[in-house]
Amino acid sequence: MNADKRLAIFTRLAKANPQPTTELVYHSNFELLIAVMLSAQATDVSVNKATEVLFKLANTPEGLLKLGEARVRKCIESIGLYRTKAKNVMATCRLLIHQHEGEVPESREALEALPGVGRKTANVVLNTAFGWETFAVDTHIFRVSNRIGIAKGKTVLEVEKRLERSTPAGYRRNAHHWLILHGRYVCKARSPECGRCIIADLCEFKGKTPHAL
Repeated sequence: MNADKRLAIFTRLAKANPQPTTELVYHSNFELLIAVMLSAQATDVSVNKATEVLFKLANTPEGLLKLGEARVRKCIESIGLYRTKAKNVMATCRLLIHQHEGEVPESREALEALPGVGRKTANVVLNTAFGWETFAVDTHIFRVSNRIGIAKGKTVLEVEKRLERSTPAGYRRNAHHWLILHGRYVCKARSPECGRCIIADLCEFKGKTPHAL
């Protein structure tokens, strides 16, 4: 895909949604971090239901440690891998208190050193909390980037690096939000809704559904 087409795609996505953001509900950097940690192999809807209960009880590292792992586990048992996630949340709270004065660090290295925090989670936090131009490539972004041809790659990291290199200036901060929302609601895995896609004429997907243009 050439640069002009990429620019046109992001221009349209930006016009349709000027201020995209995560659909996770949070009110602090710490709440965002915990919500993103819990979102692995879970939907944002299910995470929001769990954190609504959890954060009413405690929404700081100190508060969650005082609450205890058993009660944290109970609050999040409706989402996948909840036992492991509860352990990681508690361990992360301890590290935040002991190494970062209870604050979420603005550092990729420091974030990825937290239990349960990988590159994608770190990218979401750096982008959403601190405004970094990062690309948190999840299953939706990986699929959309390859399908429409905007950043093809065989691995998540390869797609991330190509998005970093090819996303036009001025669109880099919000690019991954536009792509994830597009993949979640329009460019779906099994049945992309090409007929109502605002970038269908720019997309290089050969298997477009009827009436795509």
